[in-house]
Amino acid sequence: MRTEQTACPQFCIREAREEDAALIFSLIRGLALYEKLSDRIEGDSETLRRNLFENRQANVIIGEEDGVPVAFALYFYNFSTFQCKHGLYLEDLFVKPEYRGRGYGSAMLTWLANKAREEDCGRFEWICLDWNETALKVYRSIGAVPLTGWTIQRMEGAPLEALAGR
Repeated sequence: MRTEQTACPQFCIREAREEDAALIFSLIRGLALYEKLSDRIEGDSETLRRNLFENRQANVIIGEEDGVPVAFALYFYNFSTFQCKHGLYLEDLFVKPEYRGRGYGSAMLTWLANKAREEDCGRFEWICLDWNETALKVYRSIGAVPLTGWTIQRMEGAPLEALAGR
């Protein structure tokens, strides 16, 4: 298990463990509240536990201040056909509101960038809500650039079922 001490001595990042499933789910609820998407939560902590730790569909790191969980990031691997390499995709990064502005989100991004480099990923990418100016400012400051000419496409629910049933 990889643990990293950051520049702020009271903040540590660790890989999540199976017993963290309920904690991770509570942080996901906090993220959904912040993003005004609480009504979109469909899963539960047991489904999350099974898919993270039995089915290994994604990975989570947890940021702790003095042993108290205050942040999480969920990531997985994708693949670039043009680079012929896998990439690290950050699905979500969340720092509890009362702990923001302390560099914890940036520390978690650094942890993930190091993970991508260690695993020879061709890229590290994520999406950000267009209204989240605070996050966008941080991303620009670390060298991330927005992609132009690409639009995310999503299919879920009834349209997904209809297409699959063709």
